[in-house]
Amino acid sequence: MFILTKIADLVQITPENFGRPSHLAIEDSINAKYSNKVIQKIGLCICMYDLLWASEGLIGHGDGVVNVNVEFRLIVFRPFKGETIFGRISHATKDGISIRTDFFEDIYVEYRELPEDTQYDHNEGAWTWIPDPESGPLWYDKNEVIRLQVVDEEWHDQTPDSTEQEAVDRAKKLSPYRIRGTMIKPGLGVCLWWG
Repeated sequence: MFILTKIADLVQITPENFGRPSHLAIEDSINAKYSNKVIQKIGLCICMYDLLWASEGLIGHGDGVVNVNVEFRLIVFRPFKGETIFGRISHATKDGISIRTDFFEDIYVEYRELPEDTQYDHNEGAWTWIPDPESGPLWYDKNEVIRLQVVDEEWHDQTPDSTEQEAVDRAKKLSPYRIRGTMIKPGLGVCLWWG
């Protein structure tokens, strides 16, 4: 679910941070730049894990900012295909179920990836599963803890294809990183069902 990724970059230390130890100023600069951001084909950056190398700082002309070349490792959220993860149901539509974790909200399970005999109840706005016709339905209720298996991931480059406002708005609507899951296999779905 979490991986370490090695990155080399140039970070800037502003003059108000000159009184702090350099490794703390560099760490804060890296976390401000990367934390809670998606890097295409890498994943959602959580925070800096460790600093591997840092150059001597060079002071920029005019603004007094120190530029430092650094190499570091980041903790990144990127579950692998086939991995089983936990989440909570955020909402459901006739097309599928949206799921979130405590820090990531773009997980989706299409209706085709739900168990056989699963139906959408338009009145309740929720999915139900009827494993045994003689017993009542099992509900996929909002905020229920569920277990799902990762099937695929989708990457969307959010760079607009033109400078027109419509293209910019369209790029902002797409999530940069989305996980697609399944709940077909036994043991997957609402955790309360499986004891």
